[in-house]
Amino acid sequence: MREFEAFTISWLPHDFAENPNLCVFDGVGAVVDPSLNKCPAVPGKSFDLPTTLKIAVGDKVAVGMWGPYEITKAGFDLGVKRLLLLETGTIKYRADDRGYRKRKEAINCFHAMAGLDELFPNGGFLDTGFKMWGLNGTKQVLREYTTAANHKGLLLEPVEIEKDVIGFVYAPDRTDKGVYDPFATPAAAYHK
Repeated sequence: MREFEAFTISWLPHDFAENPNLCVFDGVGAVVDPSLNKCPAVPGKSFDLPTTLKIAVGDKVAVGMWGPYEITKAGFDLGVKRLLLLETGTIKYRADDRGYRKRKEAINCFHAMAGLDELFPNGGFLDTGFKMWGLNGTKQVLREYTTAANHKGLLLEPVEIEKDVIGFVYAPDRTDKGVYDPFATPAAAYHK
């Protein structure tokens, strides 16, 4: 039997479990110009896995799971270092973190996991992070962990992003048809 430690980084507004109304864009033109976005940066919190799953089930959203993947000690140390930094309370959460990363004020859930060696990473093409949330964001983080030179080798197992995912979707009844299923292979259904 192997010994292991597991930690969860699930970076969201600190009160997200009680108030899941996330402000992403507020203001005319906010999607195009981040300076027009009136959504505030708020205190962030990294939720544990049971709380994160409870939030997802409560909102009846699709949930994807990859792994577990065995990682190197260096990869583990980077993840723990990031979690400890997030838990200090010095970094805020903002869904649209354009501009906020450059000022080192706030990051979103994607940037909490992307670039573990650089807390306030560049946002990519046009600094948008376009569609880098949820399943797409997780896939992008896995791509980075498996292809970026500075992360190559941190995962000790091969990763097949599209094949490895196990999907779960909300269906009020096991026999429901037309359930939203964003996964390439059929997902398992869950209901309350």
